Amino acid sequence: MADDRVHRAAELAVRESYGRLMAFLAARSRDVAAAEDALADALRSALETWQVQGVPLHPEAWLLTAARRRLIDLQRHRRVKNDATSSLRLAAEEAEQLANEPSPFPDDRLKLLFVCAHPSIDPPCRTPLMLQTVLGLDAARIASAFLVRPTTMGQRLSRAKAKIRDAQIPFEVPLASDLPGRLHAVLEAIYAAYGCGWDDVAGLDSRRTGLSTEAIDLGRLLARSTPGEPEVLGLIALMLHSEARRDARRDAGGAYVPLSQQDTSRWSLPMIEEAELFLREASSAGRVGRFQLEAAIQSAHAHRARTGVTDWETIAVLFEGLVALAPTIGARVGHAAAVAEARGPDAGWRLLHNLTQADVASYQPYWALAGHLLKALGRGAEAAQAYELATGLCEDPATRDFLRRQSA
Repeated sequence: MADDRVHRAAELAVRESYGRLMAFLAARSRDVAAAEDALADALRSALETWQVQGVPLHPEAWLLTAARRRLIDLQRHRRVKNDATSSLRLAAEEAEQLANEPSPFPDDRLKLLFVCAHPSIDPPCRTPLMLQTVLGLDAARIASAFLVRPTTMGQRLSRAKAKIRDAQIPFEVPLASDLPGRLHAVLEAIYAAYGCGWDDVAGLDSRRTGLSTEAIDLGRLLARSTPGEPEVLGLIALMLHSEARRDARRDAGGAYVPLSQQDTSRWSLPMIEEAELFLREASSAGRVGRFQLEAAIQSAHAHRARTGVTDWETIAVLFEGLVALAPTIGARVGHAAAVAEARGPDAGWRLLHNLTQADVASYQPYWALAGHLLKALGRGAEAAQAYELATGLCEDPATRDFLRRQSA
C-alpha cells in the first residue's frame, strides 16, 4: 500500500511539474539532455527514498534538489568549465531553499519553448522538441503524431538537444524583432499539446492527463509575454472554445456525442464568453492568422448555445479562408464537412475526394467523414469500407463504438 502511495505522489509531482522542473534545470545547466537524465535519476531516487522516509511536504522541490545534485555530478565527470559548475552549485543552493518553502520555483517554461524554436534548430525538430522537453511526451508518441519512425524522431531530438548545448543558446524570451521567426513554432507546439490531451477524453493515458490544461496555461503565459499578439490570443480563444465543450463529448452512459448533437446546456458559457473576449481582442489588431480563423470557426459553433441552430454557410466560408491561408489536411477535411452541411453531401464529397490518398491514408477524420458522406449519397458498400478504416485508426473505444453504429 505504501508503494502505491509513493508511486502516486511521484507520478503526480512529475505530471504537474515536469515542464517547470525541466525548464528550471535546463536553463541553469544549459544542457537539455543532461537535465532530462538528472530528472529521471531524481525520480528513481524518489521512489526509493520516499518509501523509507515518507513523501516530503513539497515533492516537486525535493525532485528539483535531487536533480540539481545529479547535474553537478555530471558536470564534474565531464570536466566542464568552472563557471558552469559554480553556476550549478548556486542553483543547487537555490533548490535546497525552495524545498523548505511553499512558494513555487521560477517558471522558465516559456524560455525553454523559445530555446527550442531558435533559428539554429532545424525547423522540423522545433515542435517535437518542445513537446518532449516542456510537456514530457515520449519520442514514440511524438513520432506517431508526425508520421515518422520512433528511431528517426529520437535521433532528431538528440541532435537538437546537442545543438542547444554546443551553441550555448541563451535561455530567454527573444526580443520583439526576433519574435516572429520563433513564435509560430511555439504556437504549434502548444496547440499540439492541447490536441494530445483533447484526444484522450476518456483519460486512459496517464501521460496525457492534464495536457490540455497545461497547454491553456502556457498560452496565457505566452500572452503575458507578447501582449496584443493576435495569433497568441487566437490560439487561447480556440483552446477555450474547445475546452468549453469537454463535458458534452460523452453522454451519461459514456457514449461519444458528435459536436452537432451535443447538449449545449452542458457547454461552459463562462469559458465561451472568455474565448470571445480573446477573439475580439485578436481581431482588433487587423492581422488575420490561422489560429484566429480556427477560433472563429469554433465561435460560430458556439452560437448554437444561444440560437439553437448552426450557421453552416458561415462556417464553410471561414474554412475557405483557413484553407487559403493554411491548407493542412485537417483544414481541408473540415472544409469538406462544413460544405457538405451547408450545400449538400455531393458538394462536400467533391472536395473530400480531391484530397491525395497518400496524404489521408492514415488520417482518421478523413475516413470518418468519407463514411458519413458516402452513406448520405447511398453508396453503402463504400461507406462501410470507409467506416471500417476510420474505426481501425481510432484509439478511443467510445468513438469506435459510435463509428460502428454509424456503419450499421
